Amino acid sequence: MFCPGISLDVSGRPFVTGGNDAAKLSIYDPAANNWIGGPNMKIARGYQSSTTLSDGRIFTIGGSWSGGEGNKNGEVWSPASNSWSLLPGCPVAPMLTTDAQGIFRSDNHGWLFGWKSGSVFQAGPSKAMNWYTPTGTGAQKPAGLRGTDPDAMNGNAIMYDAVNGKILTVGGAPNYQDIAATRNARIITIGAPGTTASVAAIGSMSQARAFHNSVVMPDGKVFIVGGEAYPVPFSDDTSTLIPEIFNPTTSAFTSGSPMAVPRTYHSWALLLQDATIMSGGGGLCGNCATNHPNAQIYSPAYLFNADGSKAARPTINSISATSVAPGAKITVTMNRAVTSFSLVRYGSATHSVNTDQRRIPLTPTASGLSYTVTVPNDAGVALPGPWMMFAMDSNGVPSIAKTVMVRAA
Repeated sequence: MFCPGISLDVSGRPFVTGGNDAAKLSIYDPAANNWIGGPNMKIARGYQSSTTLSDGRIFTIGGSWSGGEGNKNGEVWSPASNSWSLLPGCPVAPMLTTDAQGIFRSDNHGWLFGWKSGSVFQAGPSKAMNWYTPTGTGAQKPAGLRGTDPDAMNGNAIMYDAVNGKILTVGGAPNYQDIAATRNARIITIGAPGTTASVAAIGSMSQARAFHNSVVMPDGKVFIVGGEAYPVPFSDDTSTLIPEIFNPTTSAFTSGSPMAVPRTYHSWALLLQDATIMSGGGGLCGNCATNHPNAQIYSPAYLFNADGSKAARPTINSISATSVAPGAKITVTMNRAVTSFSLVRYGSATHSVNTDQRRIPLTPTASGLSYTVTVPNDAGVALPGPWMMFAMDSNGVPSIAKTVMVRAA
């Protein structure tokens, strides 16, 4: 499983493809606490990306790091048949970067988003964006360029507002390694599948980064952590210890408290149910000095009062349903008044890619301390699988989340 693609399936199981095992599919069953071997992919892959689709299937593309180089076109796994199907109409060629190391690197780590009508939006790391349609024999259509942003290998793309199709992209480098990373940031807005995406350049990050990770928080802000200014695998020489927080209201970045340990190549970061962020790993290079088999917890500012003391948190006392279909209404009972809710899909992270996380802002209707929210009725927005539901008070302090499973359309 070393250097695979990862997605969470409709039941929340980690779905791990390729890597050192090239064509292998492994699925972790948390109920039985063991791994299940699935059918091999049609094409052996490593460093590919995958994404869960609105109908519960899983799409993958790219991955010339292992299993041979080139022609790593798309394929899709069906839970109904537990089998893979090749998609010759989903070619990898339109999403290649112009990496100095050639195809070995240029089809790696795609920024994939399952979207409406079973479509897939590819936001990067190539400067060319694309739509993929993983039905029948597949189809592909250009979605435009990511503005003036160059290829951004080992950068990040985060859907911080799925209702409005908003994606933040940050950092990355024109080549996989041995070249300066950028401070670039863009906001991509997607709508109907097959249409040209809108791209807006915003103010840059304060730090150039590649090999970093980004995590969307319950309030829609994005936490950007780790990385290197000059990416070199298994090196911490130009590591960035100061995280940044993107504010979608102002489109500005602010700096957070510095880390104690570098988080670069092979690092990861994930949002936890208590609204903190765990950042860990890095290295994995035998006995070298840049191995970091540990993790750190970041507590965002929304968990504190202005004087630095811990803020009192609202509590979700009960929730009317923990397994819902798109379009369902959920009633939440709180211990005290709140003003907003959000759903954040559980994430999976490897090699600066997290195709699972996304956020849905929810506007409640209130009756005393009972609040009703509505899940978006499009499964391409509310992707099937596990989500964290957060409630936030007027000061932006979040509750501890309750898990909600959204069923496939």
